[in-house]
Amino acid sequence: MIGGLGAALLLATLTTQAQLKPEDSVKYRKAGYNFMAWNMGKIKAQVVDGSEPYKKEQVVAAANAIAAIANSGMGALFPAGTATDKMGEQTRLKPEFFKNLDEANKLARNFTGAVNKLASEAASGDQARIKTAFGEAAKTCKACHDQFRTD
Repeated sequence: MIGGLGAALLLATLTTQAQLKPEDSVKYRKAGYNFMAWNMGKIKAQVVDGSEPYKKEQVVAAANAIAAIANSGMGALFPAGTATDKMGEQTRLKPEFFKNLDEANKLARNFTGAVNKLASEAASGDQARIKTAFGEAAKTCKACHDQFRTD
């Protein structure tokens, strides 16, 4: 049985399929993930590596941007037919994604929860807590990449 999030993902996916060409879905999801990666890099430089001076307002803004994109319905940008078997080098999404939607939804929920926690910890200003939350968020990214992205 599909849970509430799964049903919402399916409905959003079906709605988006009617509105976007597959190429546009891939383009928009890549843009979203690239923007999140850029913001993760800002947090990493300031809190994890210390290669940039820590500026709370920048870290908060970066964490909030990541959380906003993660909560924006990105699942709708994964309609059937947008994996490497159909789109070739336009995407790095493995076809197995569509055979394992329950797992994909679970990984998406884990990611969203982790980046929401990162945004909350960023607001606290406690760099140790931000660093821990960053590590947890990064693990959720890697879990999905390991399973569903070609490199």
